[in-house]
Amino acid sequence: MSIIQRGKTWYLKKRVPVRFRDVETRKLIWASLKTDSRCVAATKASQVWAHYIAGWEAQLSGRGDDNAAHFRSAQNLAQTMGYSLTQTATLSAAPLEEILERVEASQDQNGELVPETAAVLLGAVEQPQLMLSKFASHDEHLSAHTNRFKNTEQMRLWRNPRKRAIANLMAAIGGDLPVTELSAKHAQKHRKFWKDKCAKENVNVSTANKDFNYISGMLKRFYEDLEVEIAPAPYANVSLKDRHEKPNQKKEVPVDWIVDTWFAPGAFDTLNSEARDILLISIETGCRQREIMDLPASAFQLDDEFPHLRIQNESSDDPNERREVKNLDSDRLVPLAGVALAAAKRNPSGFPRYRGTSNYSNNVNKYMKSRGLLPEGITIGGIRHTWESRLKDAGIQTDDRGELMGHSLKAARGRETYGDRMLLKERFDVISPIILPVPDHLA
Repeated sequence: MSIIQRGKTWYLKKRVPVRFRDVETRKLIWASLKTDSRCVAATKASQVWAHYIAGWEAQLSGRGDDNAAHFRSAQNLAQTMGYSLTQTATLSAAPLEEILERVEASQDQNGELVPETAAVLLGAVEQPQLMLSKFASHDEHLSAHTNRFKNTEQMRLWRNPRKRAIANLMAAIGGDLPVTELSAKHAQKHRKFWKDKCAKENVNVSTANKDFNYISGMLKRFYEDLEVEIAPAPYANVSLKDRHEKPNQKKEVPVDWIVDTWFAPGAFDTLNSEARDILLISIETGCRQREIMDLPASAFQLDDEFPHLRIQNESSDDPNERREVKNLDSDRLVPLAGVALAAAKRNPSGFPRYRGTSNYSNNVNKYMKSRGLLPEGITIGGIRHTWESRLKDAGIQTDDRGELMGHSLKAARGRETYGDRMLLKERFDVISPIILPVPDHLA
């Protein structure tokens, strides 16, 4: 491979390997490296040549007509040469100096246009025409492996916010358009849509920011799939802020309220037994509601020396039997004691009434509020916060509390974590001092 300077610009000059003569009519490749630095040119030359090779290999393997594969090759070649991939209509509105630069970079040493390079730099490469209206289903396909443990309900909860985000974007920009044409201008229209909505409807800006984050993630996966090295990021730094917005944190259920009101005889007499026992397990474990609701029978290790729940990703060919934990730190063994152990023994096969549904929280909160079993402004979701406060009040250090509750220690510490996790016996030793007495009617 050689690089040759022509005027102030360096060019790549290299013979086409015999292997690719069936897909490349030229015997010699001349490609502008768009730099006057020999050092930079030497680095770019190998990258540009690698993209030529990749394109020829794609054609030899029968993928040369694949729109997405062709687009990936063109995008990478343009970026390597120091340009963005554009369309003819867009380029026509560009400054004349840029157009002339692109024309020059598309020429060989004799000043003749090289068809393949010219197509890339002058806007003749057809972009994949995935429309926004199809973006959510395409993203679900791209995310299939990542979501392989999600059950049907978890997939619904994953899918719907992304569909809503796209619907809001389309409403903001006035219709559909190809994903590849989504620009910072459209992202700003989306932002204005939400800014107006938050002001008129008193919606939290965090709701709007979720929209932006969802679409940003979808675009990241989309361009990664196209193997674009420098992907467009129209949602970079797009967000809304409200200095008056208060953090949305669930309030704790007071321990005295749990003992005096919930543990009182007759409190749960008309609540179905599965809902009651999910609630009781959450009181003495601090588990997330869904972590308990979705457990299969195999998760109930009740005959162990230290009875516990095994919370982990559950794999199955049946999407209704799968379950994904919230994060890697949520994969843990949860000791069972007090009313939690008694409730688990009554349900050794789990909770089929609520497994894979979203009915539990609304139903139980409604039941509790209608019977005066919840303090004003508090929901059953506050039980998890109560559990951590109980651990904190007992002097349990932050790392141990986080490990028991399935929090990310890396995120909390801001660094990597080292050392083994707590043994099951150690977990029992930590929680034993704070376990509440079990009333006879809940034993």
